[in-house]
Amino acid sequence: MGGVLTIVLKRLGLGLFTLFIISVLIFGAVELLPGDIAEAVLGQGATKENVQAMREALGLDKAAPVRYFEWLAGAVTGNFGVSLISQSPVTEVIAPRFANTLFLASYAAVIAVPIAILLGVVVALFRDTLFDRVANVLTLTSISSPEFFLGYVLILYLGVKTGMFPSIATLNDNMTFLELLHRTFLPALTMVLVVVAHMMRMTRASIIALLASPYIEMARLKGTPGWKVIVKHALPNAWAPIINVVALNLAYLITGVVLVEVVFVYPGIGQLLVDAVTKRDFPVVQACCLIFAATFILLNLAADVGAILTNPRLRHPK
Repeated sequence: MGGVLTIVLKRLGLGLFTLFIISVLIFGAVELLPGDIAEAVLGQGATKENVQAMREALGLDKAAPVRYFEWLAGAVTGNFGVSLISQSPVTEVIAPRFANTLFLASYAAVIAVPIAILLGVVVALFRDTLFDRVANVLTLTSISSPEFFLGYVLILYLGVKTGMFPSIATLNDNMTFLELLHRTFLPALTMVLVVVAHMMRMTRASIIALLASPYIEMARLKGTPGWKVIVKHALPNAWAPIINVVALNLAYLITGVVLVEVVFVYPGIGQLLVDAVTKRDFPVVQACCLIFAATFILLNLAADVGAILTNPRLRHPK
């Protein structure tokens, strides 16, 4: 157990260091944007005195390293500053949007993960058959199609032509849970189509690689049915790579949701990021990017821990 804890602490340390580097890149990218933030906020008609006062209010009169460490110290404590547009704390602006994104990602994950694993097992069981070839063609098509294209196709056929689901995923506080599921089905389905294909192919590849192992051959020679060989012998040893790919796709569901939210006008953190970039609301932009990075790193850490716990060779390295 001590070895596992040491490995987890090392992964956590590397994750924190990576997040620190990313925070430097985020702050530096905003600093390199052309134009003056104070002038952008006040508009072209602002006087020099007003611009100077705004620069002092935003702390832009300080050196960049000083402002970075002040921003980083605030971010560590959950204080990302104040939105330049709404003049509200950034955390209050982001919190409901991030909750909406987590709901959409969870909705898609609940559908995608079991379907992907089940299809991966079935396709591995019937490999090199017509079913396997058709599944590979469909998954490659899904992976190769950008999210916004799939979204518009679903809007056309399931929203506009049939009217089964709303084309725009607007939300309100008076909606019931079933209404919420119905209103957000199309953006969730768009994300499901993308991640199911990737997870299914990785599950299939992991199981097929294990089917050539000696203990699998021995199980077959003993007359064990094919489904039992995969479910009871191959699948438990394939959990490590499967957990990795599931965690990475969950990270995508949260951090790669920007295009999907824009297509369906879904009030999540991705849509908020696009609006903040358009309006040059840089504190919100920095906070959104840092939250995306932290979420991705955290889920990668969870994937590493899951792989360690499911693989004895990683738990007891020589």
